[in-house]
Parts: sequence; C-alpha cells; structure tokens
Amino acid sequence: MRAVIQRVSRARVDIGDRVVGQIADGLLVLLGITHGDTEAHADQLVDKIIKLRIFEDREGKMNESIYDTGGGILVVSQFTLYADCSKGTRPSFVDAARPEEAEPLYNYFVQACIDTQLHVETGEFGEHMMLDFVNDGPVTILLGT
Repeated sequence: MRAVIQRVSRARVDIGDRVVGQIADGLLVLLGITHGDTEAHADQLVDKIIKLRIFEDREGKMNESIYDTGGGILVVSQFTLYADCSKGTRPSFVDAARPEEAEPLYNYFVQACIDTQLHVETGEFGEHMMLDFVNDGPVTILLGT
C-alpha cells in the first residue's frame, strides 16, 4: 500500500460537473493498493497518517498532526502509484491490485479514516476524477507499508 500525503489549504475532487468531495485545511491522501495488501496494512497506514506531525504549531514548527488540528482528509484512489516505468516509457500497472481486490480495501481504508472521528471526504473508486488543490508549504510525504 502506498500513499502520497499532501498538506493542503483546500482540496476538491470533481467527476464531470459534480463535486464529489472537498475539504478546507487538511490532508489530501492519494492511495495506491497492490497485491497482498491487507486490512492490517490499511490500519497501520491510517494510524501513521493521522499522527504525522506536518502542521505548524504556534511557533511555526511542524509539530502538530491532522488529529491535533482537526482538519479534514480527502482520500482518492490512485492505482498509478504502482506504475512501473523500468522497461521503457509506457508505464506498466501489473503491480496495482485489480479493482475487485483493491476496492474493498480502499473502502476499508476510508472507513478506518472515518473511525478516527476526523472529517473525511472521498473521490469515487475507479472513476476519472479531476483534482483541484492547493498544496500548503508545499508539504508532500510518501508513505508505504
């Protein structure tokens, strides 16, 4: 399981002319799932994400977590995080879990985020989505299990 975590001042995901998820200050989480990922991996990743101290405290130091600030989380599925470009210029996605394997685990991950009592919004699994966000800092963290 891989995640790109971006600290944002706002983030929104649209499908066509419909806004399906949006947050103000918080985290945009792009989530990729590979073969063999489990609910335990999802739990571990959610725990790490909500405890990441990447928000500034009163002294301007990155010392607070999303849990401390009470910001939102926008979770978007992104199978392209498992792109392999080692053999040419056309990415292979064989390392990304097939939708029938990935979607239940994505839904589990989202529910685990919701269970933290933070405000959680999502995109729609398997859809072509447009993301609009402002990366605050910029702060971007790569996590994996």
